[in-house]
Amino acid sequence: MLFVWIIFAVFMLICEALTTQLVSIWFVLGGAAAAVTCIFTDNILIQSIVFILVSLIALIATRPFVKKFNAKKKEPTNSDRLIGRLGIVTVDIINLKGEGQVNVDGKIWSAKSADEREIKSGANVRVSSIEGVKLVVEVI
Repeated sequence: MLFVWIIFAVFMLICEALTTQLVSIWFVLGGAAAAVTCIFTDNILIQSIVFILVSLIALIATRPFVKKFNAKKKEPTNSDRLIGRLGIVTVDIINLKGEGQVNVDGKIWSAKSADEREIKSGANVRVSSIEGVKLVVEVI
């Protein structure tokens, strides 16, 4: 059984090396612990329990690190400062046609309606969010 646990641990290590998401590192540790347990006992049940316990403890102990590692950081851009600003529609906003422009802070931006309604030129709007290169606006 020693070789089975070693082969399993190496297989999980290879799987971990092929991914970038830290998905199987805990099983590598569990497999290695089960392999060491084989030296002391031939009981497969005990080896399996050691594998499960070590894998769970490793998972619980490293979870905060993994969450931090996998968390995507949002990079603020200059356009983020536009959220909440007021503007005036310069070209009718029609989401179905992908048309619409607003003037915010003296600059013209492509825009779409937050609630899918058509907004006529000259209407006062507030920027609620940004999707790609378009401002999402709502009538005030």
